[in-house]
Amino acid sequence: MTPVLNVQGMVKRFGGLLATDHVDLTVKPGEIHALIGPNGAGKTTLISQLMGELRQNEGTIELDGVPITTLPTARRVSMGLARTFQITCLLPDYTVLDNVAIAVQVRQGHSFRFWGNVRHEHQLGESARGFLDAAGLGDRAGELVANLSHGEQKQLELAVALATKPRLLLLDEPMAGLGHVESQQMIEMLRGLRSQVSMLLVEHDMEAVFALADRISVLVYGRIIATGTVDEIRDNPEVRTAYLGEGDELC
Repeated sequence: MTPVLNVQGMVKRFGGLLATDHVDLTVKPGEIHALIGPNGAGKTTLISQLMGELRQNEGTIELDGVPITTLPTARRVSMGLARTFQITCLLPDYTVLDNVAIAVQVRQGHSFRFWGNVRHEHQLGESARGFLDAAGLGDRAGELVANLSHGEQKQLELAVALATKPRLLLLDEPMAGLGHVESQQMIEMLRGLRSQVSMLLVEHDMEAVFALADRISVLVYGRIIATGTVDEIRDNPEVRTAYLGEGDELC
């Protein structure tokens, strides 16, 4: 089966710093593949290269078997790649519905009348509301983004990403800043989406990782030191030493 994502030999250098060290990584159709590692391991740098926001020095990237290594970000999005951010990237002075409708416009190759009243465009609004429902925000469509809680903004960013109808969703710490209840809600939401979209999940919340991941890769100093199932990673002594310290356990 062709992987949704296939990365081979990816290298990124910043001067003398090797931020991504010959990374090989695959995400299978319907899989949630978690990428974990200590702060500074290079996880966000890796995602930025996958999106084309940073250009790698070496290596290849394929999406559904199609090379995207040299393609710009916009082209990768149109082919089915989407991401969320550690810090939400939304339009705070516009409504929840407006934010999602803009993403729908991008996907549809719309006329880009961003500042029109999308609520008067029935088809566009209905499509956007469907993604809001999927993200648990259907009853907040008319609310200004600035009035949303942090957890709701995380949900909205997920809805915006889903509105581009991605084949692969890159999630950069979706649990960051969430309380326990909000984290559990996000876990359930992502679990419910796994039949619709494959995911590469970058996350520090190990409870969420173990609850969601089919496979886990561990990134340390830009290098993947292990890939395996939850049990394999939990019991891997090299992972425990490099990621948590000698004698600690992943729990």
